[in-house]
Amino acid sequence: MKVYQFIFSPTGGTKKVADILTGQLGGEKIPVDLTEVNGDFGSVALSSEDIAVIAVPSYGGRVPGIAAERLAAVHGNGARAVLVCVYGNRAYEDTLVEMLDTAKKAGFKVIAAVGAIAEHSIARQFATGRPDDADRKVIVEFTTQIQAKIASGDTIEPVLPGNRPYKKSGGSGMVPKADKECVSCGICAKECPVGAIDAQDPKKVNGDVCISCMRCVAVCPHSARKVNPVMMTAVGVALKKVCSERKECELFI
Repeated sequence: MKVYQFIFSPTGGTKKVADILTGQLGGEKIPVDLTEVNGDFGSVALSSEDIAVIAVPSYGGRVPGIAAERLAAVHGNGARAVLVCVYGNRAYEDTLVEMLDTAKKAGFKVIAAVGAIAEHSIARQFATGRPDDADRKVIVEFTTQIQAKIASGDTIEPVLPGNRPYKKSGGSGMVPKADKECVSCGICAKECPVGAIDAQDPKKVNGDVCISCMRCVAVCPHSARKVNPVMMTAVGVALKKVCSERKECELFI
């Protein structure tokens, strides 16, 4: 059995959650990085004997558009899929049902789904350090239940929370910019999942293309990319009430 790990994880939080789950499933691991701007996702084909762990972050209660587009190009061919939606302790709203619809269109059979929490990618004061030890323990237990379902041959689709039509998606407007510490090394441009940063002049960014994923902030070795501090303060205030109370991981099976 091969276990394909499809991950869109610009700042690493989603990957941390997915790695815990995938690490417990056994089988040959095949990573597919959905953040690769030039990835040939249409060449990825699974078999009905394979398992897919599909993990994406929730952006404003939706699947990141580029992640859905790249996943849709994959040939699932009846492979069983476990969906993993990761959010920054606010809410994931319609993300799981959108993941379900996208995965089914790509030919996957969804047998389970997980809603999990990781450190907020923009306002990092929320869910700091998550997934933590308590999360890991819960996700390992979830994996045990998923393994039992796989072993039984049960392919019944779980009932997932969310609405159709999905909520309207919208950009956050949080476009990181280079400051005086930028040395134009180009790492941010190379790592940007949507190619929004000019490779010849990394200080230039296309705000219309940027998805506010914060990958450039996370990978910059000089901490030279930042979001406007006034906007960051406003986001922190707006999220404080809904993000302060600890939320727990959920399994749908």
